[in-house]
Formats: sequence, C-alpha cells, structure tokens
Amino acid sequence: MINPYSSFGVSDDTFKMASELIESLSQSFQRVDEICSLNQLKVLRAFQNSRLSDVHFGYPTGYGYDDVGREKIEQIYSEVFGGEAAYVRIQISSGTQAISACLYGILRPGDEMLCATGAPYDTLRTVIGCIAGAANNYSGSLKEFGIGFSQVELKADGSIDVQAVLAAVSPTTKLILIQKSKGYSTRPCLNSELISEAIRSIKIVYPNIVILVDNCYGEFVEDKEPCELGADLCAGSLIKNPGGGICPSGGYIVGKKDLVEKVASHLTAPGLGSHVGPSLGYNRIIAQGLFMAPHVVSESIKGAIFASALFEKFGFICSPASTDVRGDIVQSITFDNPQQVIDFCKIIQASSPVDAFVAPEPWPMPGYDSDVIMAAGTFTQGASIELSADGPIKPPYLVYMQGGLVSEQVKLAAMLAVEKMGGRIA
Repeated sequence: MINPYSSFGVSDDTFKMASELIESLSQSFQRVDEICSLNQLKVLRAFQNSRLSDVHFGYPTGYGYDDVGREKIEQIYSEVFGGEAAYVRIQISSGTQAISACLYGILRPGDEMLCATGAPYDTLRTVIGCIAGAANNYSGSLKEFGIGFSQVELKADGSIDVQAVLAAVSPTTKLILIQKSKGYSTRPCLNSELISEAIRSIKIVYPNIVILVDNCYGEFVEDKEPCELGADLCAGSLIKNPGGGICPSGGYIVGKKDLVEKVASHLTAPGLGSHVGPSLGYNRIIAQGLFMAPHVVSESIKGAIFASALFEKFGFICSPASTDVRGDIVQSITFDNPQQVIDFCKIIQASSPVDAFVAPEPWPMPGYDSDVIMAAGTFTQGASIELSADGPIKPPYLVYMQGGLVSEQVKLAAMLAVEKMGGRIA
C-alpha cells in the first residue's frame, strides 16, 4: 500500500498502523455517513422549498430593507433547524455574540437565568457577570443590569439533572440555558436524546420558561437540531459547523417567531428588529456554506474519531472515546503536562494549509482565567470548523481539537503527533 503521507514525514510503519485502525472504525464511519445523508437531504429540501434563485445573491447595502436574499436564507435556516423564524446575519461575529444577544433580548431587570449544564464556558461568564473577583467587573454584564444567575451541575454521568433544575427554578426564572458542547470542561457533550428528555420534562412543569440551547459545534452532528427537540431558541456561529468552512463571519438565531424578533430588536433597535441589516453580498456564501455544511461536518467527525482511536492506542484519555456517540465536533485529549499541550498544538499548526510555518505560543487571551494556546492555520480567523486545537495551560492539561474540512488533514496531524511528540508518544 502506497503511503501518501510519507512526504510529510509519516513513516510507513505509522501509516500501516493507521490504515489498520481505519478499517476497524468502519462501522463508526458508516454511522457518520448515514447521518450526513439525512442532513444533506434535509438541507437540500429546505433550499428547494424556499425557491432560492441566483437573483437572491445580490448586494443589498445601507439599511437592508427588503433584502429578499436574506429573507430566503432565513427561511431556509428556520426549516433546517426546526424553528418558526430565523435571524441570520453576517454582522454577528461569534457564537458568544449570538448567545449573548439571545440573553439580552429575552431577559429584563429582575429576571433570572438558570444554566442547566453547570458553569457556562469562559467567555459567556463575562457576559453573565458570574466570574468571581476583580474579573467580575465587566461593564454591561447581565449582573450589572440586575439580572440574576444560577446554575445546576450535571449528574455524574454527564446528563442533565432535571429534578435539580426543576427545584432550582424560582418565581423570577425567565430562561433556562442548555449548553450542548462542553467548552473548556471535562464533561461529555450532550446528545439530542438527553436534550430532548430534559426539555420535555421542564416544559411539562414550566411551559412558559424560555429554553435556549447553545448549539455551537453541534450542528449536523446528529439528525435533529434543538428546536426540533422542543427548544424555544437555539443559536450558533457561521464560522463553526453551519458555515461549511466557507462563511467569513456571521451567526444565527432560530426559534419561536416572537422570541427571534426580540433578539433582533436588541441587535438593531426596537421597532426595526429583523427588518434592517444588509447582507452586503454575502447571501451566496452563507447559502453555499450551509449547503456544504453536513458533508464538511461529517469529514470533521471522521477525523476526530480517528484521532481519538489513535491516541487511545497510545494510552491517552480521549473524550469522547472513539466508540462513543457524538453530539459535537470537539475532541478532547488529556495530556500529562503543559509541554505536551504546547507540542500538540504546534503539530496541528504545522499540518495546516495556512500559516503552517508559524509556531503558536500560550498567551493571556481575554475572557479566560489562564494562558491559552491556540493552533489555527485557517482560511477564516477563528473558524473552528476548520482544523484547530486549543487549550488552557492549567491542569488537567486538556487539548480541545475540533474541525477539519477534509479528514485527511486531521489524520496527518494525528499521525505526525504520534511520531514527533515526547512523553508516552515516542
């Protein structure tokens, strides 16, 4: 068997071992392909139902009134993600901004939000104002506006503690947040079965509480999205899964029509809401990215499954494990020390199509409580649907790898890691 990775420094022995590993993962890959086919056809049907045409790929400017292309894309998003309405804008620059907009759009002074999945990820904590100490003084946080916050920890098995959530609801609880992906934590990602069960149980007792799902990293990994499972709102970033590696920026909010409009009014102005916001010629890119997304996500997941299996073979703890059912594209690997975290990220960077010649170093990234190293040789800055890896330089020394437009790149990086890294990998 010819070793196509040899010119990158992968030995024949490592390639042979990887090839045998890939054969053993055939059932896992088949499951990924089946989900990809379901999602790809769902997306295609939504495009056809919208009657999208090349006339919708114009260049609206200014206020963006009557941006018919934008309206078509939002119609497609609402159908694909199972909502009544959608707000999809190039002007939303991150998943944190999309989630933050939902919180500010729904909550009012005196309300309380409850997080059903433990502590939110780092950058969202600054939005809420729930970081202890001096770092809590973020101007404009929900706390500064008199909006309360509480959280309920997950069960030991990583599922939502529904009874504890119900017990934690107070008369002022207006919104319950469910974070699907794990952020910088050791817990597993929530799959659709766990989310559906939690939403159903909460809605029986508290039908009027808004349930918001942070869907970042989770789109198209399974065959159903949060609003199809009963969530009132879900939100995410277009430089993650639904942008298909094509969108240069953007975000989406999908859900009940009145709630989506409240979020839009926060992002623009009351009375203007979703009516303004020009697409500036990005309609074609947003649409094409969404169309490609199911396939790109499947490539990313196949790469993650392979990397997990390979590192498990060398004795490292991986989450999810190579045989686990997945709910997002994030793959964490637990290393022994900070240097291994740094070395792994440098190998990811060196395996990239962009900036492969640079070496990432840890730095004090805003919104995080420790130095963070980020490897991302991506076409779009911060695009985590493209292969990237990052992690805080603190125990338990986890690296979070995500993305991969093509699985071959992920496989290359993983094989180089087993050959070049120190410690247990020799």
